[in-house]
Amino acid sequence: MSALSDSFGVDASMLPTAREEAWRSMPLRALERRAFAAATRPAASSQLLADIPAPRLVFVHGRVDETLCDLSGLAAGITIEHATPADDSIGVRTSAFARSALAQPATEITLAPASTARLHIVELGLATTDAELWHQHLRITLGEHANLALIEYQGHDGTHSHFANGATSINLAPGASMQHARIVDDPDGATRFLHTEVTVAAKAHYARFDLELGAALSRHELHIQLDGTEATTAAHGALLGSGKRHVETRMQVVHAARDTRSDLQWRGLAADRSRVVMHGGIRIDAGADGSDARLSNRNLLLSDNAEIDTQPVLVIHADEVKAAHGATVGQLDTNALFYLRSRGLPETQARRMLTTAFVQSLLSQVDDDAVRGLLEQRLSSALQRLNPEHDA
Repeated sequence: MSALSDSFGVDASMLPTAREEAWRSMPLRALERRAFAAATRPAASSQLLADIPAPRLVFVHGRVDETLCDLSGLAAGITIEHATPADDSIGVRTSAFARSALAQPATEITLAPASTARLHIVELGLATTDAELWHQHLRITLGEHANLALIEYQGHDGTHSHFANGATSINLAPGASMQHARIVDDPDGATRFLHTEVTVAAKAHYARFDLELGAALSRHELHIQLDGTEATTAAHGALLGSGKRHVETRMQVVHAARDTRSDLQWRGLAADRSRVVMHGGIRIDAGADGSDARLSNRNLLLSDNAEIDTQPVLVIHADEVKAAHGATVGQLDTNALFYLRSRGLPETQARRMLTTAFVQSLLSQVDDDAVRGLLEQRLSSALQRLNPEHDA
């Protein structure tokens, strides 16, 4: 047994290793030597939520904190239940980490057919004496023609080295629509893993934007299944690496029905000695004719010591489809930098302007004005902390 397997309560052989293709890029050996204590219930200050409006759910170290939740203004069609039974069926592709989270009782959010709602979910990690481990399990179901705007904040108060291990399952009934934003802003010592499964039925639309500002080690496995005719998804995101952070997203979108559409646009920035990893996979199954799939992953290296790994994958088993994918890794445009400097801007400011423009161009894809404004605010703050200086 390793220290990590002891913390999870599983045999060490159950944990993934770097010999597995899907985990090859993860620095698992250092993680395996770490031990984590069971999660406690520290008290969080309400000041941490000053800029997060109601209705909101608040979790502290994986457990709901009723004193910080504020469900005033919650739409009539939405119900929230805690400690609902765990999933009986768990996909074979899930890792021991994801299975540990899925085995926990879930917080279940259900939106009735033809209802419209907005909800904020906050997950906080607080400074404590020991490094702690907790599991977060969310299950979200939208009825036919329901419309949900969900904004998730995963952050902290003070420095800590906790392990937040989460799993989320989302199911959209025919004609439903969901706008989903997720903002991750953990401290340098934290570890955060998340496994997300999304199923989209006929003529339903699932849109999300992930703003990954990192942890010491962060990994998001995102699986979207377009199950019904004319189901669509627009999944975009930005991965920002700084310091020695490792920020990784592995995405798989499956077109399982006719006339489905996916639009996937991602940006990566790596500064200092960080590593950013993006695996973007699209699979178009047999019979899914008329599908339209597009994946773009553009990245900027801001340091000679940073690393970016990108792997776009496209697998097609159907005829009469449109599909395109591409990835780039580069540095700031020297001509644009020269132009800005020739107009009197200091080099640091010019680099920051170009870096900001590179990422913020993605936010025009977010249709919800309130969500877009929130993402812009958080992104701007993160970019101010990011060092755009090139080491050379």
